[in-house]
Amino acid sequence: MGRGTIEGSSASRRSVLRRAGTLGGVTVGLAGCTSSDRSSDEVDETDPTEEAELELVHWWTAGGEEDALEALLDGFLEAHDDAVIEENPAPGGAGSALNAAVQSRLIDDSPPSSFQIWPGESLRPFTDSDVLADLGELWSEEMREGYIDSVQELSRRDGAYVAVPINIHRLNNLFFNVDIVAESGVDPEAIDDPETLLEAFDAVADAGYTPLAHQTQDAWPTVQLWETVFLGQHGVGAFQSFLEGDVDGLGGAVADSLSLIERSREHVSPDASSIAWDEANAQVIAGDAAFTHQGDWAAGHYSSAGLVYGAEWDHVAYPGTEGVYTMVLDAFVMPEPNPSPELTEKFLEYCGSVDAQRRFNPPKGSIPPRTDVPAEEFPEFLRDQIDDFDASTAQPPTITHGSAVHPATKNQFEEAFASFLESWDVEATAARLLDIVR
Repeated sequence: MGRGTIEGSSASRRSVLRRAGTLGGVTVGLAGCTSSDRSSDEVDETDPTEEAELELVHWWTAGGEEDALEALLDGFLEAHDDAVIEENPAPGGAGSALNAAVQSRLIDDSPPSSFQIWPGESLRPFTDSDVLADLGELWSEEMREGYIDSVQELSRRDGAYVAVPINIHRLNNLFFNVDIVAESGVDPEAIDDPETLLEAFDAVADAGYTPLAHQTQDAWPTVQLWETVFLGQHGVGAFQSFLEGDVDGLGGAVADSLSLIERSREHVSPDASSIAWDEANAQVIAGDAAFTHQGDWAAGHYSSAGLVYGAEWDHVAYPGTEGVYTMVLDAFVMPEPNPSPELTEKFLEYCGSVDAQRRFNPPKGSIPPRTDVPAEEFPEFLRDQIDDFDASTAQPPTITHGSAVHPATKNQFEEAFASFLESWDVEATAARLLDIVR
């Protein structure tokens, strides 16, 4: 039986059961079906109710994300051959959509065994309601030695470990088409601040290409562009002060960064308001646009298109953010009370292991949050990202991807930038952003 969809309000999600011996994503049953509501010829020979069953809620449903999760679960099942894993991709996708689905289940007293989340402030709605287990004992001395302090900090709330990060994406990348920038006379390595990047955009436009592939159909790409520009112009200290609401004297800095984005809009392709982020990225791949700012999940699209890293596409840290590795992390947590506490703890311990992160991150297109995972099996681009991470002097969280601000605050940022993309009113938007964090 292939991957299926369950209809109905209580199960509007795809669910898959995995067991040891069914590696490679073979589906052995649909969640929501029990021996009492399936015909006799559909019943598995092994009754899942007699085995430990782990239910995971996640948003990894396609491409490299799905491959990465499959590699992770295959590794776990190799070590725990009595386990059954039920995958429940959340309806609506990442971030707030998944959180809302999980919160609804918590209210109904039907929590999953574990669910995917961006650590940091995205944890707060769950820790404020005291529904996440303290994982302090699970975080062994060996694990704590493997994770750097900034990652561990995002895994804690009020001093207690409540999450286990499995990967890190970098947000402050500037990807580019090598041939276009060369034809335009632009050297990305020589661009040292966001203002100078605007001058490079002028040169690309003069050469007949779109300087910046970007989308404005959704607000979040512009939120992440703004926070990256702000870091490039004003530094990590100013950004951290902004996040903490210590904004006296920062009004001009916020407005400066918004103004630069407003000035950049003439360099964005005319279809920006009607395309998705991956369609914008495809313009760089196709040789129509020179640059795009995106998390390193975009890199997989270049490789899938057959472009050669370093020869046909490349990247630099967004100008002004050298030495900074803005982190987008994924983690798993343990609700309590928990339907499978012993197996959930084993799964989280595995997620924190070298073996799990070695398997998971290459297909995901991310780097491991543990610094002791051998890099030899990673592709060249990710080895370069690992080197940059190891050499970084700051690893700030991100507004756009939930680690830096409460989910409700993140929604306010997206609303503010949705208005900005309609009005392009720098002063009004700056005032609104300052009010949000005060």
